[in-house]
Amino acid sequence: MIKYLTNYYKAGTPPFRSLSALPEAEAIRIMKELYVDNPIWGRFRDPVWYLRARKETEAWVRKEFMAKGGRPQEEYPLYMIVESCASLENNTAGERLDKIQIPISYFREEDVSFTFIDSMFSYQLGRDKNPEYYQPEYHGKVFLLSEILSLIKEKGEFTEGWWGKLPADFFPYIEAQVWNHKLLREYFPRNNWI
Repeated sequence: MIKYLTNYYKAGTPPFRSLSALPEAEAIRIMKELYVDNPIWGRFRDPVWYLRARKETEAWVRKEFMAKGGRPQEEYPLYMIVESCASLENNTAGERLDKIQIPISYFREEDVSFTFIDSMFSYQLGRDKNPEYYQPEYHGKVFLLSEILSLIKEKGEFTEGWWGKLPADFFPYIEAQVWNHKLLREYFPRNNWI
């Protein structure tokens, strides 16, 4: 059973930051500063492409979430993952990551959506249907809280093989998109991160 959602962030920086909240030039500048050729920051190799793909993915997730009854309060989500990701924690020794965990019971169905793996990769797989990785029942789909809980109950604990085949440098997790930033502000009332 899911107990919490986790936000990973670079140690020494505020959690729950989003490039989508920034003007394009500032977002691109930050991605250039963060870029390192590794599984976490390597995605920023081409910041212009990344920002365009991120916004396209967020628009897709938002539209699909609303079609299922979700009620996003924001134009872009803040990102978390279901439970935690051991492979991310174990394979980022050179990075200083911190994490914040919030009980799943704190979130309502209309405030959070989910994708089976990273939303950008799920969207790409759903669109391109790469036969090496594509799983039609999971990829290119947006799930509600009740649906993701049901899926995890059906599939059982996260174990080897649970995710199907993924690229070697990919971290397996279920991504959560929090569409009500006020919930996070209220959970951390003494901080002004969000």
